[in-house]
Amino acid sequence: MMKALITGGTGYVGSSISSAFIDRGHTPVILDSLDTGRDEFTLDKIFFKGDVGDTQLIKRILQEHPDIEIIVHCAESAAVSQGLERPFEYYINNVVKTLNMLGAICETGRGKIIFCSSASIYGDAPGYMATESSPVNPRSPFSRSKYIIEMILKDFCGAYDMRCISLRCFNPIGADPHMRSGMQPKNPINILGRLIRVMEGKEKSFSIFGVNWGTRDGTCIRDYTHVWDVAQAYVKAAENFDRAFTKARLKDVGFLPLNIGSGIGVTVKEFVYAFENIVGETIPVLTSKERRPGDIAGSYANVSAAKELIDWDAKMPMEEAILDAIKWEEMNKGFL
Repeated sequence: MMKALITGGTGYVGSSISSAFIDRGHTPVILDSLDTGRDEFTLDKIFFKGDVGDTQLIKRILQEHPDIEIIVHCAESAAVSQGLERPFEYYINNVVKTLNMLGAICETGRGKIIFCSSASIYGDAPGYMATESSPVNPRSPFSRSKYIIEMILKDFCGAYDMRCISLRCFNPIGADPHMRSGMQPKNPINILGRLIRVMEGKEKSFSIFGVNWGTRDGTCIRDYTHVWDVAQAYVKAAENFDRAFTKARLKDVGFLPLNIGSGIGVTVKEFVYAFENIVGETIPVLTSKERRPGDIAGSYANVSAAKELIDWDAKMPMEEAILDAIKWEEMNKGFL
């Protein structure tokens, strides 16, 4: 069993990762500022409240817990719109603070990192299926910050005694099946949160931006993955960390990117239809030819590398993720 430092461990994905580590008998040490996370997600866990860019705090955590074997870095500003409106603040939070954290980690001699990256760094992949070697073309401050951090990590791994598995996650949706955590924002911008708000009458309609892409129905293709499957990927990456590098046969390179997704491409319209079938009602939809800044026609994951190197693949269907998200919202009325 291992102990892992999880930055951003009270966030949407981070809280699920923390629970997944516990379920496997591991011990998470959570670092979070609680600016967006929920403090109840820290109950009965080792918790430090603070900023990931606070180098003295990072050093203190690692000194007080010398048995921490691995750092899972999930802390981030994740709202794409915020990055477009306030890029300076965004890059400070995502890039500069990560750089400060990595410097502190190097000083303490810890060398295993799992980074929460994003599939949004990819450009247009042939047939919309992205492999780890697909062209990279980040188109928003959010995706650019992820790619910049990947490049920093790759440089650190080349220069210092450090190795990193970068999990390029596609579109996590749903909630912890045991209802310990789930979606958190009161005004969600993700597709499932917005559909739930319309279902509950909090919004009049669901808007689709961009209906003239070259896809099968004109709307963007995405890979929607149950957040619990995503959390399991982090556990698998931690448990199979050394094995992954051995199997990958990387020569003098300590940086390993892996796609984490369902491997199934679903259009926005198809997702809306699936939601309607589950809730048994029609959702009012408004369509617009106007595309959101930073959007691409679509991508879904080729996950063969994750299967081979960390023994992970997605097991939970999209419909189960939708049901879990609805159940979570019903248990937390008024929060979404």
